[in-house]
Amino acid sequence: MIDRQMPVKIIPLGGLEQIGMNITAIEYNDTIIVVDCGLSFPDDDMLGIDLVIPDISYLLENKKKVKGLVITHGHEDHIGSIPYIEKQLQMPIYATRLTMGLIEYKLEEHGILNDVDRHVMSYGQTVKFGPIRVEFIRTNHSIADSAALAIFTPAGTLVHTGDFKVDYTPVFGGVIDLQRFAELGKAGVLALMADSTNVTREGFTPSERTVGKTFDHIFDENRDHRMIIATFASNVDRVQQIINSARKYKRKVIVQGRSMVNVISIASELGYLSIPDNTMIEIDEAKNYPDEQLVYITTGSQGENMAVLSRIAASIHNKISIKPGDVVIFSSSPIPGNEKAVYRVINELEQKGAKVIYHDAHVSGHACQEELKLIYALTKPRYAIPVHGEYRHLKRHAELAVEMGIPKKRVKLIKCGDVLSVSNDTFDVTGSVPAQGVLVDGLGVGDVGNIVLRDRQHLSENGLIVVALTLEHSTNQLLAGPDIISRGFVYVRESESLLEDCRMVVEETLDECLARNISDWSRIKGKIRDELGEFLWKRTKRSPMILPIISEV
Repeated sequence: MIDRQMPVKIIPLGGLEQIGMNITAIEYNDTIIVVDCGLSFPDDDMLGIDLVIPDISYLLENKKKVKGLVITHGHEDHIGSIPYIEKQLQMPIYATRLTMGLIEYKLEEHGILNDVDRHVMSYGQTVKFGPIRVEFIRTNHSIADSAALAIFTPAGTLVHTGDFKVDYTPVFGGVIDLQRFAELGKAGVLALMADSTNVTREGFTPSERTVGKTFDHIFDENRDHRMIIATFASNVDRVQQIINSARKYKRKVIVQGRSMVNVISIASELGYLSIPDNTMIEIDEAKNYPDEQLVYITTGSQGENMAVLSRIAASIHNKISIKPGDVVIFSSSPIPGNEKAVYRVINELEQKGAKVIYHDAHVSGHACQEELKLIYALTKPRYAIPVHGEYRHLKRHAELAVEMGIPKKRVKLIKCGDVLSVSNDTFDVTGSVPAQGVLVDGLGVGDVGNIVLRDRQHLSENGLIVVALTLEHSTNQLLAGPDIISRGFVYVRESESLLEDCRMVVEETLDECLARNISDWSRIKGKIRDELGEFLWKRTKRSPMILPIISEV
């Protein structure tokens, strides 16, 4: 029997107080559905880490309750963790057509495509998970087939916007279904979970189609120069407009970057990208055309080290070199935290003689203040729960909700791991679950934690000293060494006296251990670390990692 007084639980496992790794569990009684399953990229202090994926400990503990994964759109911060999580949870996936195409490519890469139950959804279609029903609603974003979700529960209706904007002239597909938002508002919305990414910007986000006019203008002004355009691989509409301008100005298009090639292949195969015949060529064919007839579409708009544009800028790309007069366009805005990397690449390009355009060839895929106000006016939610953004975004979103007439006590700023219980009479954080993120390093998932990261930080800042010595089995007398090996601490040839003094410190420490009848190797190693560390700090004001290695004969 359904208890309509029982609150629905909203449990964000990522995506709050950060950009990326969006994932939220919606729980009612014995049913859990998961909304999105994204990844984030490592912070600067996460040395050697490739990706950060959600901590799904809570979902694993409640595996029998988890009924399905519903996806709003196909960006990495919403689908990137799916292969890692599916290996543990085996959830059926529900997504729109292009989104599912991108997900299937990831599952195939991980060798689990045939193990995952997949369902392609249409706008207006609903899927039932026990007492919870989910409807997909058409929205606009910087990737086609984006959806908002109406989540119907016995406690009330939740509306999750996903990432969205209001675009009345989208490049592909229809206009956001504002009528459906209004119908939901008329029927009664318990809580609105809306995108906060652009909430600090006033007004409306311009239509994606305006970028096409900008491209036409840039192509027209630079008819005599080779062009290189970097954008997000997943921004299919942006790629379409580059192709349109290239066709109009009689240029051949060359696509570079693995993710870019993959997304364009999937999107064109599914009919989301229209590429006229004889427009695309392979990079080896470029030599057959003058520079002014070529435009390259590449990855690397965020300054990523190994992306195509960064390698071109650093002169390490094996087939493309910057020539004076080249026009390079950044068709994106830097994600918060990436500014330094982006400007480094811009500087490198301009030093090589390129003309770089990085201000005018982009519009956001996220709603500004007036679009958010429109969604609030249509849905009339009882409660407001800002999602998707750093704390400053969430805070400003909360203020906007109050401006729209929602009482302050009905607006809640929550953080990852909070369990928010919501019903007509309840709106409180009633618990917490683990939600710290799991680090992916190569093939290792979760095997690198804070201690390893701290060691890597230590090594990167101060280097390593290895102390190698050989002791006699029965007496612990020194037979060979100590040899002092420096890596990343001092240059050996210029620091011979320092290293000789280090040997003397180690020998004296060993003598002291023997005099005190200390035979336990772990205690000897600890004593070497302490004494040598103190000596090096006094001499150099530096604290390298000290690694004693003892061999026995």
